[in-house]
Amino acid sequence: MAPNDDGKSAKGWRHAFAVETPADFQPSDEQRQVADRICRELVRRRLATPTLMFLEMSRPLNFLGSQLLHFLSPMLSGLTQSHGHRHLAAFLEHRGSVDYLCRRIEELDSAGK
Repeated sequence: MAPNDDGKSAKGWRHAFAVETPADFQPSDEQRQVADRICRELVRRRLATPTLMFLEMSRPLNFLGSQLLHFLSPMLSGLTQSHGHRHLAAFLEHRGSVDYLCRRIEELDSAGK
């Protein structure tokens, strides 16, 4: 430790590269509603299996997808009246979002059979 360092900089670096675990993720009510609406529509259209395959293959890209939604937000706001895309973008920023979507699609698909 440097002579003038009181340990505060070490505390700042402790969480600089911390990664949340997927199990820690709990979506907000708004995020849950948007995700549930999307999952229900996919199951209703019988796209559960292709969607699950796509989600598993694109798992590392969920954060990039959320950033794309943030980037397109001004255009999407002009096309729609709801703010669901903002909640979806915030939802996709978390590591556990793909796991949550997969679980929810599987639950809805098994309940519909």
